[in-house]
Amino acid sequence: MSPGDEQGYTETGHTRTRLPDPDPYGGAPRRPHRSSSRSLVTVVGVVVLLIAAIAFANRGGEGGGDGASEKTDKPATSATSASGSRPVETKSSGVPTGFAHTEQGAQSAASNYAVALGSTGMFTKESRHTLLNVLYTAEAAARLQGPMDQAYSPEFLAKMGLDAAGNPPKGSTFVSRVIPVGTTVREYTGNSAEVAVWYVGLIGMAGSTSTDPVTSSWKTWTFDLRWTDGDWKIDSETQQDGPAPVPGDDKAATSDEISKAIEEYGGFTYAR
Repeated sequence: MSPGDEQGYTETGHTRTRLPDPDPYGGAPRRPHRSSSRSLVTVVGVVVLLIAAIAFANRGGEGGGDGASEKTDKPATSATSASGSRPVETKSSGVPTGFAHTEQGAQSAASNYAVALGSTGMFTKESRHTLLNVLYTAEAAARLQGPMDQAYSPEFLAKMGLDAAGNPPKGSTFVSRVIPVGTTVREYTGNSAEVAVWYVGLIGMAGSTSTDPVTSSWKTWTFDLRWTDGDWKIDSETQQDGPAPVPGDDKAATSDEISKAIEEYGGFTYAR
C-alpha cells in the first residue's frame, strides 16, 4: 500500500478511498518461512452450521410452560436469502457485467467484483490493469493503478512465493480466492450504492516445497458503487475482519489435495 497520512488511504476532493491490500484479504504480508508447529492450515469449517441446526431442532421439545401464546407471523425474509433473479449473461474480460440498475443488481455486482479482486489475476500486472478498468470508475482506475502497481511489488510477490511476474514456482499452485457468503445494502440512492460483502478467503501456496500453506480468513468487503455507463462500477472500497465463525475440527488437506481441488473446482456467477 502506498504511504500517506493514514496508511492505506488516498484522498481526492471529498472522496476517501482505501486502496485494496495486495493481500486481498487485508492481512499483513505473509511470511515465506514458518516453523513446523505452524505449518498446519487452520480450516474454518461449516460444522458450526450443523451444530446450530441441531440446537435449533432440539428446541422443538421445549414446552411453553408459562402458557404464552406462540407467534404465528411468517418470519421476515433473511437479508442473505436468494432473490430468485437470474445471473447476468454478459462478461467483460471474464468478469460478469451488465447488472440491473437496482439494489439487487448492486449486490450481485459487489459479490462478483469481490471474487475478481480476490483472484490470482490481481497478482500479474496485465490482468490487474484489465480488472481495474473493468470494475472501477474511470477516475478511480486512473487514481489506483500506480499505487496498486507499487503495492504488488517484486518484493511483495516474493513474500507470497511468486516471481517478479506473479508466477508460482514450477510444480506449485498459487491459491487466491474469495467466496461470498452474503451481502447487504447499507445505502442506496438510485445511482449510488454502498454494499457490504461478507466472505471467506483462501490464500497461500500449494506445493510439496511450500512453506506458506493455503489458509482461510473471514472478512467483510464494503464497496461504494456508482452507476456509470450502464453498469455498476467501484468508486471506493474498504475491508474489515470478520465476522468469523468458530473453527471446525476438519482435518487439513495436503498440498496435493488443495492443488487438485483448485484445478477441478471452478467458481460461480453470483446473483442476489
